[in-house]
Amino acid sequence: MSQRLELLQKQMPSFQYTVDGGILTKEERQFYEENGFLVVRQMFSPEEIKEWTLRFREYADGQLERKYGMQVVRDISLVKRGGGKQWGEEAITKIQDWQEDEVLFKFCRNPKVIKYLSSFCGPDIKSVHTMFINKPPNMGKTSRHPIHQDQVYFPFGPADRIAAGWAALEDANRENGCLVVYPGTHKAGPVEHCYPDWKEGVNKAYWGVKDMPPESAPRIHLEMKAGDIVFFHPYLFHGSGENKSSSFRKSICCHFASANCQYHDIRGTFHENLAKDIIAYASKKFGHVNYLDIWRFKCRLVQGKPDPLGL
Repeated sequence: MSQRLELLQKQMPSFQYTVDGGILTKEERQFYEENGFLVVRQMFSPEEIKEWTLRFREYADGQLERKYGMQVVRDISLVKRGGGKQWGEEAITKIQDWQEDEVLFKFCRNPKVIKYLSSFCGPDIKSVHTMFINKPPNMGKTSRHPIHQDQVYFPFGPADRIAAGWAALEDANRENGCLVVYPGTHKAGPVEHCYPDWKEGVNKAYWGVKDMPPESAPRIHLEMKAGDIVFFHPYLFHGSGENKSSSFRKSICCHFASANCQYHDIRGTFHENLAKDIIAYASKKFGHVNYLDIWRFKCRLVQGKPDPLGL
């Protein structure tokens, strides 16, 4: 090999967390590689936001029959208090596993979203976990989500071909509990998680990083306008704060993966304890379930060809 070729290869950027063929510029790829997230401003129109928000309200109010397997979730503080309003926008904090709802699934199949996903997942893409998140006012500290890595939940990989897309449907800021990220922590790989020791209580399956970064570690509060979206790596440390405002904070989120990702054995790993938690919750609703079957149910093809040996 010539010295000139060796020099050129050293000068070329090495990309691990993104792939060729997507819409990302070289600068955007380098930012994501270094930080583990990328914010795209004003991707969604007010009309799209309105449609998805109205759909959430229809489920929260009980106007629409839930799709099979869809979870409509209330905050632990409401469960503990009892009484009061138990349904509606003021009470429902999350709807997840809505992949069979064609209105909400427009988010996953949005051509603007897919153009970016192709840079993270490749050409064949599946949605693997769908959520509509609502932070009502006056919910208290239990509306926080502990700092965590999404990959701790996923029994498949490789993690570098998985990405979250989290879109603000209302302005998100520090007062109403915007996302918090620790730039560069996606490079740490998987770390151990547990339930945080919060006296106010913790919502089911809201696990957090066991050994948190020091107070001096860089962190960013991702203040976003309605219509903005952030893509991030599943090993990125992130969470969200309490809604201390008098308004709601809504977002729609999906985790996407290459259809070529493979399921792996989590037995004997710290992932197994979290899996037991989720299995116990699901079994109360659906009877005996297998952890991998739970995730197979959550998946839906977004673009490309399914891999018969993949997800």
